[in-house]
Amino acid sequence: MRLVTYRDSEGVHLGALRGDEVVSLADVAPDMLSLIDAGPAGLEAARAVVERGAGVPLSAVTLLAPIPRPRQNVICLGMNYVAHTIESYRARGREPKMPEYPVFFTKAAHTVCGPDDDIPLDPKVTNELDYEVELAFIIGKAGMNVPRDEAMEYVFGYTIVNDISARDLQSRHQQFFKGKSLYRACPMGPCIVTTDEIPNPAGLGIRLRLNGETRQDSHTGDLIFDIPAIIEHLSLGMPLEPGMIVATGTPAGVGLGRTPPEYMRPGDVMEAEIDSIGILRNRIVGVA
Repeated sequence: MRLVTYRDSEGVHLGALRGDEVVSLADVAPDMLSLIDAGPAGLEAARAVVERGAGVPLSAVTLLAPIPRPRQNVICLGMNYVAHTIESYRARGREPKMPEYPVFFTKAAHTVCGPDDDIPLDPKVTNELDYEVELAFIIGKAGMNVPRDEAMEYVFGYTIVNDISARDLQSRHQQFFKGKSLYRACPMGPCIVTTDEIPNPAGLGIRLRLNGETRQDSHTGDLIFDIPAIIEHLSLGMPLEPGMIVATGTPAGVGLGRTPPEYMRPGDVMEAEIDSIGILRNRIVGVA
C-alpha cells in the first residue's frame, strides 16, 4: 500500500492511494502512528478497506507529510554514500576518509513538513541552504540489539526525505543539529510505501532536480551502510520505537560539493525523487 496523510474540508485523515484516488482509512486508525502501532492486523484491515472502499480524487485533497509530527527527532546518517563522503571532505579542504561506523545525528521533530510545502529562507539565519535527497525507512515495531539478519522485520515502510541543511550553521556550531533543524528543514513524503511493494530497497534510483536540472543521481545500492547494518548499529543498546523515522543519507551532488559551492535562493524548486515511491516537490521562499 501507499499510505498518506491528507487534508480535506473536514480535517486531517489517514488514507491510502489507489490510482488517482485517495481512500480514507479513518475507520481503521485515526492517524499514521496509530496504524503503525496496530501492527500487521492494522495493515490487513487497511488493505481490506482499500479493496472495497470508495475513493475521492487525489486532486480534491492536500497531501501532508505521512507522519506530520513524529514522536521524536528524525534519525539521520551523514556521509553514507562514497561519492558524497568524498565531496564533503574535499569541500572542507580535508582528505577523504570513509566512516568505520555509521555517522548518526538527528533533526528536530518540528522540521517535518509535507509535499508542496514552501521552505523558508531567511538571510538573517543562513546564506548557505542546501538540499539532500534521502531514502528514509519507518520502524514498525519495538526492539533493541537487533541482529542484522532480523533487521528488515522491523521496517514498516519507506518514504522520501529532503535533509535540508544550513551549511554555514553546521560550520559555525561544529556539529549537525542546529544546521539541520531549521523550521521546515525536513520535507517528507509524498507517501509511505509498505515493505511488500519494495522487496529490494537496495535497488532504487535516487535523484534530485533543482529548477529542472538534475543535481543528484545515484541508487541506494551505493549506501556504505545498508538498512540492515543501520538497524543493527542503531539498535545496539538503544530502543527502536514504532514510528521512528530513519533517513539513510544522501548521494553526491549537493550544493556544498560544487565548484564553487552553489546554495539555494528564493524561487528555487526542488524535486526529490526515488523509484517506486514518487516525487517530493518543494519551493524555497524568501523571508523578509
